[in-house]
Amino acid sequence: MTGKQVREYIENELGCEPVHEVDALACAIEDMANELEEKRDGRYTTELELMELLLANKPIDYMNTHSYGFHTASGRYIIEKLQQKYSEYEI
Repeated sequence: MTGKQVREYIENELGCEPVHEVDALACAIEDMANELEEKRDGRYTTELELMELLLANKPIDYMNTHSYGFHTASGRYIIEKLQQKYSEYEI
């Protein structure tokens, strides 16, 4: 995932201007995808799914990130870990 892809998603899909460093965000998402390489229900978690979870609060059903519209422990863990990784890359 590239910073350009993150920027385009924020601008085109969310209709906003990025307020965070898109390159740092892309690196954090890529790291998290690599960390979650384990297969769940026959699927690998993609970078796009992680970005949508973080930026648009879109559930990743097979990872049980939401329950009744709220984040589960799994969802909170992923989001907090993404935020932590982002702060490590942020310049």
